Amino acid sequence: MMSYRPYQQIMRRKSRQIGVGKVRVGGDAPITVQTMTNTPTEDAKATIEQIRRSELAGVDIVRVSCPTEESTAALAEIVREVNVPIVADIHFHYRRAIEAAQAGAACLRINPGNIGSKDRVKEVVRAARDHGCSIRIGVNAGSLEKHLLEKYGEPNPEALVESALWHADHLLQEGFDEFKISVKASDVFLAVAAYQQLAEVCDHPLHIGITEAGGKRAGTVKSAIGLGSLLWAGIGDTLRVSLSAEPEEEVSVGWEMLKSLHLRHRGVKIISCPSCARQGFDVIRTVEKLEERLAHIDQPISLSIIGCVVNGPGEALMTDIGLTGGGAGTHMVYAAGKTDHTIRSDEMVDHIVALVTAKAEVLAAEKRAAAAADDAKAQAAE
Repeated sequence: MMSYRPYQQIMRRKSRQIGVGKVRVGGDAPITVQTMTNTPTEDAKATIEQIRRSELAGVDIVRVSCPTEESTAALAEIVREVNVPIVADIHFHYRRAIEAAQAGAACLRINPGNIGSKDRVKEVVRAARDHGCSIRIGVNAGSLEKHLLEKYGEPNPEALVESALWHADHLLQEGFDEFKISVKASDVFLAVAAYQQLAEVCDHPLHIGITEAGGKRAGTVKSAIGLGSLLWAGIGDTLRVSLSAEPEEEVSVGWEMLKSLHLRHRGVKIISCPSCARQGFDVIRTVEKLEERLAHIDQPISLSIIGCVVNGPGEALMTDIGLTGGGAGTHMVYAAGKTDHTIRSDEMVDHIVALVTAKAEVLAAEKRAAAAADDAKAQAAE
């Protein structure tokens, strides 16, 4: 994807494109952000509420575990009540995959080699075809097949890739290629190496992730290193940040990764200094308040919050709205990189929130107008 400057350009790996419900994955489609619910799927109400919180955070696709007949029975209501495609997580029982497809799942997360006989794989593929489901082959270093562990002695990149291609072959033998692949590991080195190798030997879309990454802070760092490395190299068509945290937190971290690499733009991107003795206002507390109060904004807006004039004007040149600390409790506000007006400390947060909100409303109106114009052109062409 071409970005602002040549040194910011990321050349994405070429892959075929599949559908996950209404969302396209692979090819030239935007990289999508996924998460997974942790409520009992049988509790449809709690699961729907959790998915809706993830939707507010900007999730594109949500995975739901379906280990029992009761969970697949609840899936129909869940699918009906949410606005994003649902991936049904199936591990061993082929009947759960068929039931999930019938219930409206957009994608089935399975390992075909674990489903059982060739006839059972054929039944799952038939259900996927009949109900418009795609499939994710989900290989994990912690649950590699016995024959591969015996062959390689331990989980390694070659074992993960061989497992992925072995499962893929089950689907390809049935003439089914609407699938994506993941080769996750909790070890960053292992996961990245496996994805790099897999990216070279197939053109299927890749779902990337560092599995079991840990808690909010450690898991975010670990995921940023692994997923950041892959994304920067152009590898990855959809991602999940696996944290021991609420699903919406995974979504937020995923978006921050994509925004940092200019791969997607959503919400307010805050550029702020770490603060020092030169600061003209409390940068840390100001940024905390702004992050909280601007979390609902989904239009792409850049905001710089810099404590003093050393770097403030320079950062403001690169952002939509900027704030630079000054003396005597008076600070400079920038609009589109240019000095615009000053603001007092006690009014600062409310004022910046108002400016960002107004900018978001303008962008949303422009987006609606562009969509209406496209619709009008399409109708005229008919």
